[in-house]
Amino acid sequence: MGAAGSSALARLGLPAPPGPRWLGVAALGLAAVALGAVAWRRARPGRRRRLQQVGTVSELWIYPVKSCKGVSVDAAECTALGLRSGHLRDRFWLVIKEDGHMVTGRQEPRLVLVSITYEDDCLILRAPGMDQLVLPTKLHSSNKLHDCRVFGLDIQGRDCGDEAAQWFTSFLKTDAFRLVQFEKSMKARTSHEIFPSLDKKYQVAYPDCSPVMILSEASLADLNTRMEKKVKIDNFRPNIVVTGCSAFEEDTWDELLIGNVEMKKILACPRCIMTTVDPDTGVIDRKEPLETLKSYRLCDPSEKSIYKSSPLFGIYYSVEKIGSLKVGDPVYQMVL
Repeated sequence: MGAAGSSALARLGLPAPPGPRWLGVAALGLAAVALGAVAWRRARPGRRRRLQQVGTVSELWIYPVKSCKGVSVDAAECTALGLRSGHLRDRFWLVIKEDGHMVTGRQEPRLVLVSITYEDDCLILRAPGMDQLVLPTKLHSSNKLHDCRVFGLDIQGRDCGDEAAQWFTSFLKTDAFRLVQFEKSMKARTSHEIFPSLDKKYQVAYPDCSPVMILSEASLADLNTRMEKKVKIDNFRPNIVVTGCSAFEEDTWDELLIGNVEMKKILACPRCIMTTVDPDTGVIDRKEPLETLKSYRLCDPSEKSIYKSSPLFGIYYSVEKIGSLKVGDPVYQMVL
């Protein structure tokens, strides 16, 4: 989401009812689970929810460094701040300018060429024409703390050292850059700061605006039927990819259960020029797939004050109950 989308969303006026408190699952029968029709008791007496299977998890993605390549995982913990696998955390690392302002693929599209693997408590970063960078996931407390700016909001990050700074500076060749890491003891960006009028309470480190983003395979396939040059899931950077549903069915999902993780819809994901960066070449097109999405995925006129002219593709979720999930898990909508 670009600066325009961010400023529009900051004026969000969506009503958000308080999240339900789940007391547990009553008499789960294996046959009922298979049918996706298990009744869940709510805190309010006399009301029940049932689980309706709407799809299956086909892919899980963690993007450790904002705008760099994702890491595909088979299973993950879902924390309040997003997906985690060992020391791999989603968007816990950020490239900044020396003045602390964030740098993403919108400004430096070649960031999408940086690939990441995880070995022996270290991130291994690789990029075309560069020696690999070995980055410890645990930094010395003596490393400098930076005051950073992410979409106009203040957040801290601990400096990852001169070697990492020189690596990104040498690769991008446009400015002097530093790499910082978010730590759990730091103050995260809050939903109130990101969406002042949204009645939700959650936090994020360096993601655009939510801990989890979900997209279906069918929605991508639908888009590609309209595209001369096909695009990949990498253009859209979801955390959870769902199969077994119809195109844009995810637009209708409010509260979800995946594994033992409960999530609640925040809003649709408004798309920006980041989607036009080719994940294989690092070249920004600034037109497609954004123009095609605008031809049929604009918001309802009643929501124009929220989304303006940004097309919608994928759904942002908050984590209501932490837990674990894996590829192959059923995706249940919790419905009345």
